[in-house]
Amino acid sequence: MQRRWDVGAPGTRGRYRAVVDQGGDGEVDVRRSHRRRRTVSAYREGQRTVVLIPARFTPEQEREWVATMLTRLRAKDRRRRPNDAALAARAALLSQRHLAGRARPASVAWVDNQQARWGSCTPADATIRISSRLRPMPSYVLDYVLLHELAHLLQPSHGAKFWALLESYPLTERARGFLQGYSLACGDLPAEEPEHADPGTVH
Repeated sequence: MQRRWDVGAPGTRGRYRAVVDQGGDGEVDVRRSHRRRRTVSAYREGQRTVVLIPARFTPEQEREWVATMLTRLRAKDRRRRPNDAALAARAALLSQRHLAGRARPASVAWVDNQQARWGSCTPADATIRISSRLRPMPSYVLDYVLLHELAHLLQPSHGAKFWALLESYPLTERARGFLQGYSLACGDLPAEEPEHADPGTVH
């Protein structure tokens, strides 16, 4: 992990940026407060991590506590976020519950390279890929995207038969609304399902 520090002097507000490999922390904003005496806290704010420290901390203390809080947050994230095995198990449960178990993916995996789509599948080899952008989102949204891709294993196109497969999931419209609102607010993802970019892969 490579880091660049722009450390504020004690009593000021400093900013820390990290250039990291996959699964990194992105930008970390260190905020100093005169009201804080000894406590340090940290939280995720979108794609940024905010660390709150006492204003009296030296640059060395700032570095030490940022590293400590990032380690704690990563551990918390791992507990909250399902891995590929848990994702596949969730997909199997959704298939059984809403598709009578007919959709049987060969693999279901998180991927970091899908910035223009929430999920995709390849019916030819029954593989499903889910964007890691979904990890912090509500579980009903993730379930919708999983079910959407599972349905594509049975119906590749977005026709009437495809949408009929999703009728048993009661939160389809709510989840679609959440994703559309998020996309429009961020301005970096499509508000609607993208067109098929490859005849062998559907989204």
